[in-house]
Amino acid sequence: MTGESGIEQQLTEPGQEGPVTVSISRKVIPGKEADFEQWVSAVVEEAWVYPGQQGSNVLRPSASTGNCYVLIYRFDNYQNCQNWEGSEVRRAWLKKLEPIIEGEPEVQRGTGLEFWFDLPELPVSKPSPHKMTFVLLVVVYALVMAINVLLGPFLNSLDLWLRSVVIVLLQVLLLTYIVMPRVTRLLQSWLFRQGPK
Repeated sequence: MTGESGIEQQLTEPGQEGPVTVSISRKVIPGKEADFEQWVSAVVEEAWVYPGQQGSNVLRPSASTGNCYVLIYRFDNYQNCQNWEGSEVRRAWLKKLEPIIEGEPEVQRGTGLEFWFDLPELPVSKPSPHKMTFVLLVVVYALVMAINVLLGPFLNSLDLWLRSVVIVLLQVLLLTYIVMPRVTRLLQSWLFRQGPK
């Protein structure tokens, strides 16, 4: 059935940890763009109430998306993503989509480290695990050192457990919202470079 099947690449297996990001590319029948945009707004609103939903983005057709609409959504773990994808609510919305799209959707999923290497304009690309690990090791080390140097006098006065909580909290917030989006963009040409076929 259109909308339920599609090209599935790099599927997430049950038990893998970390957030799950899904991007779904669809070609809309010419003249049906307004219908699709109404549909996608309603679906995003429906998905928002499901446990673990961490947000959605919609990319309009462009050269970088292969002239497709791309819906990108993220859940905090695999099970919550499965609950949404297997829901009757989603099935009903996919049925409404059939008259306004053509062909099969292309579905891409990513988990774990890929959460920090997310470029919306490259929704179906991801760096190699080796590159992601190397970049994260360097960035995490630099962040830990910077936090300790800048906040050392304050942190040294705290108990070990509280000091660890502060360091981890600052590190994750900085990685997620400030550092990794900039590092990923800066290293984009190297991270997403495809090797020889």
